[in-house]
Amino acid sequence: MSQSIIAGYRAQTVGTQAENKESNLNTHVQGRMAATPERVPQVFWCPDLVSTRDLGPAGVDAVLHLASIMKSRPTDFRKALSGRQMVMFFEKPSLRTRLTFEAGMVSLGGTAMFVDQTHERLDAREKLSDVAHNLERWVDLIVLRTYSQQTIEGMAQHARVPVINALSDLEHPCQALADYLTLIERFEDVKARCLAYVGDGNNVAHSLLLTCACLGSSIRVATPLGYAPNREIVATAREIAEETGAEIQLLTDPHEAVAGADAIYTDAWTSMGQERQEEKRAKIFPPYQVNADLMAEAAPHAVFMHCLPAHRGLEVTDAVMDSEQSLIFEQAENRLHVQKAILYLLLGGGDRLPARSAHA
Repeated sequence: MSQSIIAGYRAQTVGTQAENKESNLNTHVQGRMAATPERVPQVFWCPDLVSTRDLGPAGVDAVLHLASIMKSRPTDFRKALSGRQMVMFFEKPSLRTRLTFEAGMVSLGGTAMFVDQTHERLDAREKLSDVAHNLERWVDLIVLRTYSQQTIEGMAQHARVPVINALSDLEHPCQALADYLTLIERFEDVKARCLAYVGDGNNVAHSLLLTCACLGSSIRVATPLGYAPNREIVATAREIAEETGAEIQLLTDPHEAVAGADAIYTDAWTSMGQERQEEKRAKIFPPYQVNADLMAEAAPHAVFMHCLPAHRGLEVTDAVMDSEQSLIFEQAENRLHVQKAILYLLLGGGDRLPARSAHA
């Protein structure tokens, strides 16, 4: 990787506020790409990515800036993680998450290994700490896609190598980072933009709230009564928002949420692991479907977003999914670039924190 890139960056430390100025990230509008910032952090203070809360405003800024550089200049990073090994344990099925992590690691010169954990939970055969202490001796980084956030937190607590949350019941940090990279490419300055999320207050909604707060943007989340986002997540997002100037609104009316919004986002009404609630939810959520009528209430330039997979005809119609307003595949593409940035920052971006004792 070019040393001039690294030399041009002054690393931020814990507690540093994200710079309050317009982002110079790539702009993917009408096929044009903006100039890339010459900023790559030499020191990254975050040992794991268990939650967006681990990053904070400065960390989110660092990930998105580096993702932009990597997207526009991939050849500069072909050997960045040469000799490094990553293992992925997935308790849930995956298309985008698995392939973008695998492709990302390989494109950085590293090796990716996948363990299909869909048949049983990660800690079913042996104590999670025992699994962690084995893995830390074999690989450089662990990626987990689990049913429980506690599994990811436990692995991070015990393993002496970085752990990445590739989805849990509580958060989906990589997805939200890719989503906001997509919004920045479209609108440049997201501080002046509003994202409306309608549907279930789930893991994706949680990570969008936290990422929005870190970036000082605006978000409205509309959910049915009883399906609002986690209170602790909301409280943390609002605490961050007090520092960054972000605006957060929790609503129950989808029409109020999307009025004049710059982007409308939705997700599955029933997440993996909630299959027993599917029939009940199918009766509650139809008013939150994103269709042409709901999109018409947003700003004229509004875009549609979905983390995928989508249940066409339920949370969103075919007409919206396949419209020119849809950014769903741009979001999917940016999973690759954001995750490459996360891998680099955790493994190759500079000094690591002191190793955690296996006997702590």
